Amino acid sequence: MTLAELNALPDAKAREALALCCGSSRWAAAVAALRPFADRASLFSAADAAWAKATEADRLEAFSRHPRIGDSSALRAKFAATRDWSRGEQSGAAAASEETLAALEKGNADYEARFGFIFIVCASGKSADEMLALLKARLPHDRATELDAAAAEQGKITKIRLEKLLT
Repeated sequence: MTLAELNALPDAKAREALALCCGSSRWAAAVAALRPFADRASLFSAADAAWAKATEADRLEAFSRHPRIGDSSALRAKFAATRDWSRGEQSGAAAASEETLAALEKGNADYEARFGFIFIVCASGKSADEMLALLKARLPHDRATELDAAAAEQGKITKIRLEKLLT
């Protein structure tokens, strides 16, 4: 899709397209409402500004739209709309050893039990071992600190997915 095509979409379709980039419905509506965008930089700036205003509920909604790192069955089932993007983003997990995958699975469970949401990391370009190290490093955080860390990672993911949307 081009930027001109995004600008021309009916509002509901624009929100739907933007929701592929960030799963917060309020974020998608806020960004869609700011169209038309003069250029990509304007879109990215609007996306960042809308995400900066996200509430905890908005953040949690966006996080819930991601599969757990390394969870290929979830990629196939629940996340079909963004499956190819997620698979590419998490390609580092695909080449992981069984030991690393088991550690990621346990780490994901520990993380979710501690914080109440899944581990969010911008996985693009990271190996499974790097993602596991990041997960372990973030586990000691308090919930507020971790919510902010996860939101920052979501912001990175959103930018990458906006780039993919506009290709």
